[in-house]
Amino acid sequence: MKNILRSFFSLSLAFIALSTYGEAKPKAIYLSEDSGAILYCYLASNPTGRAVVDCPGGGYSMWAGDHEGHQWAPWFNERGISYFVVKYRMPHGDRNIPIGDAMNAMKTVRDSALAWHINPEDIGIMGFSAGGHLASTISTHADYAHRPNFSILFYPVITMQEGTHFWSRQFLLGEQPSDSLKDTYSNEKQVRVHQTPPAIILLASDDHVVRPVENAVAYYTAMRKVGNDCSLLIYPFGDHGFGFLNSFPFHNQLLNDLDAWLNAHPSPKLDAVKVACIGNSITEGMGIELPALEGYPAHLQHILGNDYQVKNFGISARTLMNKGDLPYMRESIYDDAKAFNPDIVIIKLGTNDTKSHNWVHKADFKNDYQQLINEIKHLPHHPKIILCSAIPVFKPSWGLNDNIISKEQMPIIRKLAQKNKCQYLDLHTLFTDSQLVQDDGVHPTSEGAKKIAEIIADKIKKL
Repeated sequence: MKNILRSFFSLSLAFIALSTYGEAKPKAIYLSEDSGAILYCYLASNPTGRAVVDCPGGGYSMWAGDHEGHQWAPWFNERGISYFVVKYRMPHGDRNIPIGDAMNAMKTVRDSALAWHINPEDIGIMGFSAGGHLASTISTHADYAHRPNFSILFYPVITMQEGTHFWSRQFLLGEQPSDSLKDTYSNEKQVRVHQTPPAIILLASDDHVVRPVENAVAYYTAMRKVGNDCSLLIYPFGDHGFGFLNSFPFHNQLLNDLDAWLNAHPSPKLDAVKVACIGNSITEGMGIELPALEGYPAHLQHILGNDYQVKNFGISARTLMNKGDLPYMRESIYDDAKAFNPDIVIIKLGTNDTKSHNWVHKADFKNDYQQLINEIKHLPHHPKIILCSAIPVFKPSWGLNDNIISKEQMPIIRKLAQKNKCQYLDLHTLFTDSQLVQDDGVHPTSEGAKKIAEIIADKIKKL
């Protein structure tokens, strides 16, 4: 994948080609040196800032760019959404070709956001059939710069296991792909909490080409299991490949459903204050059924309102210390937090460091925390940093030790806050109600997460 990212070249000619803003006819940008990959651009005349990059289907052997591509442009443009159709090259067994083209398209739109009146934090990807596999691959595999902010998947190929669309797998991965390769590109296996973007999946129940259960339903199930935002709409009949065709019996209903879903996911304000929530399972929302909606960062977003954009960068079981069993600073979600380019960073780490096999490295706690602070302080926006103590461990679960939090970690964190001119937030003292945690005595309930959000919001409002 890294080799793909090195393939981008200058877009100066692209800006010249798009100098007439909002024309009905698309302008074409060549995405590859052989001119085989093309990005067709339909810029909205009255832009809201939202954009959609579309990957038509065709089984990775052809390109259905009409009813699964260009025909959608007026519908999106009428809603102020700029729309882009990717003519990606066929893989012929080399998966990097279409994946690279789609990633290049995403990066092109994001890099051109200012010139094209697009919000770089509101760019979605759409895909049909094999194009749905391509779109879900970018959603689950790409780094932050290339990852969409939401996904629209029509009757998508998702799995490369049994139940896949055979020809899509063969053309993408070759005739005899290894089990490891099939696992890697079975995107139901690659969903990541808080990293895989919100999705809507639309298909017909009688799809005879791409089996619903092993593909669309599997992706929805994976998203739902980790608590990510995902909607699944299955129409009674209509088979496969209907795209924008009026002959699809539920065409108008589908458009209304998609419109409603987009409206239910409002765009972040372009000048919103960006808040990154860094932490472990308490930040992630472990044990809360829908952490994307009920974890503390989600509650924080609701409290702060649309002048802020809050993102959850929590991941379970991670330690602050780099010699801990699962160091946070070595995770891709930490890379995402930095790439988000936040204005405010909430750090809530340390609970898992209290486990006996981790705290043997306690001499590193201060220096590793300082490393984290240094890396965040030097981000482009030089964000304000709030250092949070851990909340209490109300009963000894998971090998966690509340005495280490209160007597050893908290004094270190307080001094680091003073030294680095950061804010210090004593959640250990302010979060005292054991009724707001789950039965393990460690992880907040949804109401507990709301309480944490209220405490943090009060701190943010005083910055």
